[in-house]
This record gives sequence, C-alpha cells and structure tokens, in this order.
Amino acid sequence: MGDNKSPCLFKKRKFMANNTTTNMLLEVNNIEVVYNDIIQVLRGVSLGVREGGIVSLLGTNGAGKTTTLRAISGLLKPENGFIKDGYIKFDGHDITNHLGTSVVKKGTVMVPEGRRVFKHLSVNENIRAGSITRKDGVKKIRRDLDLMYEHFPRLSRVTNRLAGYCSGGEQQMIAIARALMAAPKMLMLDEPSLGLAPLLVKEIFDNVERINKELHTTILVVEQNAKLALSLSDYAYIMESGKIVLEGPSKELRDNPDVKEFYMGITRGGGRKSFKEVKSYKRRKRWM
Repeated sequence: MGDNKSPCLFKKRKFMANNTTTNMLLEVNNIEVVYNDIIQVLRGVSLGVREGGIVSLLGTNGAGKTTTLRAISGLLKPENGFIKDGYIKFDGHDITNHLGTSVVKKGTVMVPEGRRVFKHLSVNENIRAGSITRKDGVKKIRRDLDLMYEHFPRLSRVTNRLAGYCSGGEQQMIAIARALMAAPKMLMLDEPSLGLAPLLVKEIFDNVERINKELHTTILVVEQNAKLALSLSDYAYIMESGKIVLEGPSKELRDNPDVKEFYMGITRGGGRKSFKEVKSYKRRKRWM
C-alpha cells in the first residue's frame, strides 16, 4: 500500500516540449471502422494527442466523433464494430481492437455522452467504482477520492444521495470524477456540455481545464459547441462524414472565417446565419 513507485492520480507528470515527437501520447493512424461488416463509419481517420495537451474533436451530428472515441476506448465490439484498417497506439502500445478493460489499464478512460451513472448507487459509490482496475493500494485510492470532492465541491454536499436523483450537472461531475478515479493518463470526454445550463457548462469546463493544468492529465474532448471547445483546447480536428477535413492550433481555427461560418454561425460580415441559408452555405464548404 505504501509503495512510492505505484501510480497515483494526482502525481504530477512531466511536460515535454510540444515540438518533439516523443511526447505523442495517442496516435490514431488512418483507421477505418466498420459496423456489422457492412457499414463504414470512419474513412482513414488520423489524429494525434500530445502528452499534457487538450485536443478537441469537432463536427456535426453523424460526423463520426463518438465512433472515433469508441475505437480508441475499445468499445466497438459490443456494437458489432471493428477497426478493419489502420492502427491506434497509446503510450507506445498498440491498442487496435483491444477491449475496453485492457485500454483502461493502459491509462485512457472515456466519459460517454449522456451522463451515464449507476442510478441506484450513491454518489460516493459511483465515484469509487472508477478505481476498480487500480492496484496501488487503498490508501492512495482514498486520498484520490478526497481530492475528487475538492475538485467537485458540489458533490460533497450530495455524497450519500442516489445518483439517479442528482441533477444533470451533478451527474456529469460524477461521471468525470469516476473516470478520474482510474488514474488515467488521458481523459476522453464525449459531449460534456450536452443538455446542461450555461453556468454548469462553465463550471465543468473550468474543472476540465484545472484537471489538465494541475494534474497534467491529457484531455481529448468531443464537443459540438465549437466556440467553447476551441477556447479550451490548444489543438483541434474537424470531422465531416467520417473523415478529418481540417486541423490546426485551436487559436488559428477559432479565427478561421470558414470555421466561424460553418460551426459558429457567424458570417464574414459579423452577423448570424438564418435557418433558410443553411442548405446553401453547407454546399460551399471548401474542404468537402
């Protein structure tokens, strides 16, 4: 229990320069994903996440964002999906078509869309469930549990409440805290702002930024709110129809007139698109 060599959630990780290739924690190379041996969802998707960074993956509904996270997380098989070409490496290990438990043990955890909590367990029991794969002793797990309540003080007031009776924002915090209890090197978030009030969204994203900076936990976030995601991340990818169509530093994409128009609804004149103009401006996407 007292072994100092054991991994601990809040042990600070060493940052490496972003211009080196040695700090690429996740490498997704030209993957193609097929469901039921027939339906191809991803078509040659490649992306990378550097250690200690925050990367956002943007796109409309059906673009393939969630499937990309499932491919990384090892969650394709339960839905009859598999990676038929390309590979995924995490922390130097090939995890292509590995099962979810194996991927978690390697150090990457996904928080699915929809705030999926164990509704009939208490908040505390939900959070503790995330540590099931850890082998570094009860003492460190208890310490990390206490730190979860420090990061999400709202949860400390409802620790014994059944998770099913918590608000949507509280359930999202539970899901994130539970994932962090696995002591991941990389945390993946699928639409964390979905269905939440703006103030709760800000609170959650502030926490995500704090987790990245203070714990040096690498973040990969899928988000439809392009403005929010680009303000949080340092690098971004944009997906359309199962392909990466645009990528670059988040600041550059945030200032890109096409991204403003197609994903934030802001025209070059500074106004906003009306519903009637949606079909016409979609046809003008240069990368399609």
